[in-house]
Amino acid sequence: MAEITYTRQGDYNLPNLLPPQEEPVPHGKYALLRRKFLKEHRRITYTNLLTSGKLSRHLAEIQQTAQRRMEQMVAQMAKENGVTEELKERDQMKWVCMMNNLQNAAEEVVLAELIYN
Repeated sequence: MAEITYTRQGDYNLPNLLPPQEEPVPHGKYALLRRKFLKEHRRITYTNLLTSGKLSRHLAEIQQTAQRRMEQMVAQMAKENGVTEELKERDQMKWVCMMNNLQNAAEEVVLAELIYN
């Protein structure tokens, strides 16, 4: 059990309580969106993760999972819709348009499943 230290403030001894310190982890787009969502809409979950020292780990996991899921979904959807390297060589603008549509569709799913739930 950790020893509690105190600081004297006026006539009172107040405990020095700090949440467990986490190593700072650089976060990407999905981790930042998740943190904002938790902070604004799931305050208890956010506070529990923060005070237990698990927020950074949770956000890093969300970021990694979201990126992997995006890559898998876009690749699968591209294959299903015939968006190939051959199309890229033949009609680059059509390929770009289709890839953007696929990425947007995949991101909607990722946001709904991982970030905003």
